[in-house]
Amino acid sequence: MTPMKPMQKTLDLKLARIVADPGCRDFILADAKDADMAFGLAAPGLASGGAAGCGPFRSIHEYRDNIRALTKQGLVDIMLLSASTNEVLAIEENIFAGTAVTPAVRMNDTTDIWLAAGTGSYAKQPALPFSTTTISQARTGRVDGTHAEPGRGANLGLFSLTLNDDAVLDRDMLEAYKMFRIEAERAGFRHFLEVFFPNALDRVPGRPAGDKPKDVARFLADHVARCLAGVPRAGRPIFLKIPFLGPEVTEQLAAYDRSVVVGILGGGAGTTHDAFGLVAEAKKHGARVALFGRKINAAEHQLAFVKILRAVADGDLGSDEGVRAYHGELTALGIRPHRPLEADLARSATASAYAS
Repeated sequence: MTPMKPMQKTLDLKLARIVADPGCRDFILADAKDADMAFGLAAPGLASGGAAGCGPFRSIHEYRDNIRALTKQGLVDIMLLSASTNEVLAIEENIFAGTAVTPAVRMNDTTDIWLAAGTGSYAKQPALPFSTTTISQARTGRVDGTHAEPGRGANLGLFSLTLNDDAVLDRDMLEAYKMFRIEAERAGFRHFLEVFFPNALDRVPGRPAGDKPKDVARFLADHVARCLAGVPRAGRPIFLKIPFLGPEVTEQLAAYDRSVVVGILGGGAGTTHDAFGLVAEAKKHGARVALFGRKINAAEHQLAFVKILRAVADGDLGSDEGVRAYHGELTALGIRPHRPLEADLARSATASAYAS
């Protein structure tokens, strides 16, 4: 019997078209189901009847059931996972085989995403580099992957930077990224780069009051351009994951180097229009990727939410039309929405960092 050919991943098809033609219609969606690397027990979201902050929360098994369902649905291009979830779903169950969805693993967990309840301190301190997992573990579930079954696991990872305008701290963060890039290039392991806004500008030791960047959007965009200027093609990220920097700076960054595909992160859950509107606005100003974690995980029905999110990302629905269509989906499913339609059509200022 002839073995089945692996299905081509939509991520690779879309990236090739976007780099060749930045004005094309393609848009890449990722579900960021790696929150267990940050929030602990609260990561899977509230269980029925749960209260914010105290629970009860869904289990990690329920969290993974949603990942299975969304992967089967096939409307996201990337599923971002913790190394432990990747081991269960990608390595042991091999759920991504025969699908167009690409699995990815969070490869580092800087201290600003250490968000265990009851501490409150880590996220307020300038971020420090740290990584729990390794490339071999992402691919095979083991430090030594010599005997692993080929074709399972992830060959794509997220590496995250948080810079705070401090030469010593930022050098250490960038040095960690350099070491990862070298290891990844040698291993043939692809990555995408997440860059957060500074998390503790007012708390850098020895910083004079008021001595901090006046324009954090330019601070972040300039650091991306400066950092990647020293990285040859073989070591570069395949795309960026950054906060939406506003129309002007996002357009400048997207136009600066067309080989650097700009993607935006979702941040806090917010209203449904916050999610759909952010995708539409970011795409309008040059972004071609969106990675949403809490926005998808907090939805009343994740499959219905992603169905409409995909339609908005592809330009088939406007963002406000998408909100109305999503409420129509909820009505058909007999699910009570978190908010009335008019409230869900509003836009709010949602957080753009894990800790906010």
